[in-house]
Amino acid sequence: MASTSVDVIDIDDPSDPRVDDFRDLNSVDRRPDLPALPGGRVGKGLVIAEGVLVAQRMIASRFAPHAFLGVDKRLTELDDALENPTLRGVPFYRASADVMADVVGFHLNRGVLAVARRPPVLDVADVVERAHTVAILEGVNDHENIGSIFRNAAGLGVDAVLFGAGCADPLYRRCVRVSMGHALLVPFARFDDWPRGLSVLNDHGFRTVALTPGPGSVPLREAVDAAKVAFLVGAEGPGLSETVMRASDLRAHIPMSRGTDSLNVATAAAIAFYERARSGTMNA
Repeated sequence: MASTSVDVIDIDDPSDPRVDDFRDLNSVDRRPDLPALPGGRVGKGLVIAEGVLVAQRMIASRFAPHAFLGVDKRLTELDDALENPTLRGVPFYRASADVMADVVGFHLNRGVLAVARRPPVLDVADVVERAHTVAILEGVNDHENIGSIFRNAAGLGVDAVLFGAGCADPLYRRCVRVSMGHALLVPFARFDDWPRGLSVLNDHGFRTVALTPGPGSVPLREAVDAAKVAFLVGAEGPGLSETVMRASDLRAHIPMSRGTDSLNVATAAAIAFYERARSGTMNA
């Protein structure tokens, strides 16, 4: 193993307070990735990365890890990434699989965790300043769907993800895991004033496209050819609110067969992203 920037510290006692940031990850009232805990208590609000690949992406992101917990095999597999000079002095707590399971509350097959504090939130206007394609979510409260949307956005060239009202926390552990770490790399921001904040997109020259199977919508391929496009997607079932659709420039649907009128929100978003990329205007 080559030299690393981290300090490797062996942990034999699962009650060691040095690994408290990794403790009880499944606990609804103590989980360290919750900004707010039941009863109005303030949580740690940490960001947890699971597995070698996601930890590598955290290291490459603006979410600077301040500690690692993992088995020796994963320490070796992270060797190159841990040479990053920004990690100088960061502890890598090395433990057996059993000790690690006692700390986190379950057996973690991925064998390594990284933890970071949340950096300052980004501003919507700053996020869209240089963007050409963005996704805007309303009422999407399923963590796996949000994680999938980030992964799709990263793979299909979407520049940012923006959150309207009623959306789940994109930095929840499951979101980060399902996104394969892309929730840490694709810029995101929340609207302070929803849906009036959509005017920021208009100010920056975006065509706002509401994805809906409802009447008055055009086929998706007819909506993606502007220099800048923002796709709006809503929760499964209710979809986008009528207020948001009225605030959009255009309504578009994905042509479907066999009487199907909708798709999983992450799937629908991926199709929109692909259609946009296929149009050749994504970075016009």
